[in-house]
Amino acid sequence: MLFPSAPDPYESKATLLSEIQAFIHRYVDLSPRFERIASHYVLLSWLFDGFGELPYLRLRGEFGSGKTRFLLVVGSICYHPIFASGASTVAPIFHILDRFRGTLLIDEGDFRVSDDKADIVKLLNNGNMRGLRILRMQVAPSGEYNPRAFNVFGPKIVATHGLYEDRALESRFLSEVMTGRSIRADIPINLGTDYQEEALALRNKLLAFRFLNYETVGPTLDELPEEIEPRVRQILGPLLSIVDDVGFRNELLALARESHDDLVSERGMEPAAKVVETLHRLLAESAGSGVPVRSIVAALKREYDEEFGRSVTNQWVGRFLRRTLNIRTRKSHGIFVVPLSESGRVKSLCKRYGTVDVDVPRPAVDEGEAGGTTKSA
Repeated sequence: MLFPSAPDPYESKATLLSEIQAFIHRYVDLSPRFERIASHYVLLSWLFDGFGELPYLRLRGEFGSGKTRFLLVVGSICYHPIFASGASTVAPIFHILDRFRGTLLIDEGDFRVSDDKADIVKLLNNGNMRGLRILRMQVAPSGEYNPRAFNVFGPKIVATHGLYEDRALESRFLSEVMTGRSIRADIPINLGTDYQEEALALRNKLLAFRFLNYETVGPTLDELPEEIEPRVRQILGPLLSIVDDVGFRNELLALARESHDDLVSERGMEPAAKVVETLHRLLAESAGSGVPVRSIVAALKREYDEEFGRSVTNQWVGRFLRRTLNIRTRKSHGIFVVPLSESGRVKSLCKRYGTVDVDVPRPAVDEGEAGGTTKSA
């Protein structure tokens, strides 16, 4: 872990932010947008406990692409950085996070060992929201096992080769893909003593920044359209709240739109999207009291049968409607139907799965500045 030595005055928030960005730029090669995101994330890490939810940062790429350098450089100026590798066991991470309330940085965070993966994924899934503690049994000096609640809330930066299978975890990351890019020639190969002195000087200024701004922060959600996915609004709100530059605020709003589109597009490829789209069309065409389940089955077989990878039957569709989509079915004249009263729920599901267009305003942004950064869905 790294700490400041004493609070040092800084000229202004804008000047401090420029110094942070120049420090990152000197040692790490990132896209312009992600460089700005990382710089503001450093500020956010020093005020993180003023928020209820937080985003995570993640770099993806092969070895030699600069992921570890990013963790070392950005981590060195974050609040109470806790450096760990994917080979670390989870138990000490629980204890360190609970005690120091810092920024967790994990290198090689792909977690290929199943047990460790399950535990670390739980930690990451619970660690971006205040109040979600992880319960573990702890051995007392007497030898008894006592329950202990660990507070793992805080900023987290992870370097991985690939994506996580857990979609809920993926949706918490703002990601930069490093593979396929050449590193700038002016990036130093090794980090010397000058780097350590610069990092300490910035940590001292950031400590003063924390003292002066701790009581003034809170998430900004008003500028994010309500049609944007709640998860996207949840994780971008804290970052947006510390951004003063109008141009970069527009970039984050554009990123929110991209992230929303990615989530909806991914859902649109799921079997549920095809069922919802088919049901929505049949309800619109229905002249009776509802749509028979067997009509849904016939339409799915006609249009999507091979894409489901399984036999589409009345029993499977009925169970899928009730258990997965929470759409009510009832028996009418000896057959199961989806009543017209479910039309409102089906329409809401269509919006969620992207089968009905939703107009979300797109802020203007310079496309040349926006490349390189993705929001994981």
